[in-house]
Amino acid sequence: MAIDTVPPLIYAQLNYLLTHSPLPIKVEHMWSGSKNNGLLDRFTLLIPFCLDYIKWDVIYNALYPLMAPDIIFGPEDESFRPFPVSGEEGDLKSPKNSLSDWNCKDPTRLLSLILELRDLYMTYQRKRVGDVDDERVKFELSTIFPREGIEMYMTSGVEKTEEVRFAVPLLDMDINKMVTGCPWRHQQKIFLQVIFPVGRKYMSASAAPRLKLVSSPELKALFSIEDFRLPAWLDGMCMAEYLPILEEMLQTQIVDGVASIDVRRKFIAALAPLFGRPVEADPVRILVYSLLHGWIKQKADLSLLCLPGLLQKGNISGFLWSVYVFGTFFPSTPVPKAISSPDASKFSGLQLCDYLVEECLNFKKYCNESQIQLR
Repeated sequence: MAIDTVPPLIYAQLNYLLTHSPLPIKVEHMWSGSKNNGLLDRFTLLIPFCLDYIKWDVIYNALYPLMAPDIIFGPEDESFRPFPVSGEEGDLKSPKNSLSDWNCKDPTRLLSLILELRDLYMTYQRKRVGDVDDERVKFELSTIFPREGIEMYMTSGVEKTEEVRFAVPLLDMDINKMVTGCPWRHQQKIFLQVIFPVGRKYMSASAAPRLKLVSSPELKALFSIEDFRLPAWLDGMCMAEYLPILEEMLQTQIVDGVASIDVRRKFIAALAPLFGRPVEADPVRILVYSLLHGWIKQKADLSLLCLPGLLQKGNISGFLWSVYVFGTFFPSTPVPKAISSPDASKFSGLQLCDYLVEECLNFKKYCNESQIQLR
């Protein structure tokens, strides 16, 4: 986003939205509403909703920057009218909405408007789902009504299969606070996506919906969602019965994952006396970068180690590189050497360090032999 091509008042509001939004809102693209001035005064926002993104166009007018923007919703949401126009129920001039006293010089206004519209859109979709002529969907909706934070979405159209999607937040715990020193900007959560096809007749209760566990990319570094096996949806189950079982299993693994961070940090600390410094590590992302010095004059070896999410389970894998320093860097070995430890659950931290030392010594021998052959 080039600052010099976006009007200052519009830039201030968009920049505030992107840096202060509690949701990871993105700008898909920007364009100009005029062929003459070339100022970028229109853009499409990608707004997270129900484990997907909805696209809304925000239309400013660079010639009249004091005016509030128009918001154009997607073609499938033609019936979504969040602010009733004058003469209908409510009034556009009512102080109940963000457009009633628009102040273009207040950089917070666009974010407030988008968040208010998203809340209204959530209510709109909930009403659509409640109006679905499907007995099973109505039953499921009634069983989870007390749970907070559930988002739902009704898909329909000529080229789309009619279905109802639920995004159910799991685990009433603050994962961000559990991970000491985490760099996460947004609140980390795990969701269960539940998809029910819409039918005119009551479907058998034994027919399981489509289920998928979803989390943010940052949280996947701590807890591998792909490796988690969802419990079976038993005959006659509903979401209200399924969710407590799932949450109990998830909570146990999340607690273990957080505890393993301390184990990894202690393991990384134990590497420094053996490998020398500097040792750079990101224990949340499960990586260790270590510069190993002093093996051969003017030679340094770089290792990249990948620690499993639960250090007590799985292998430690990594690569070893070697480079010579003669004013410039060039590889002295054709490819990095891959290493993989035995099952970490069977060895103590000291034994794993011994294993890595042995691998490094073997690699040093390999490098020396390679240099002799090149002479």
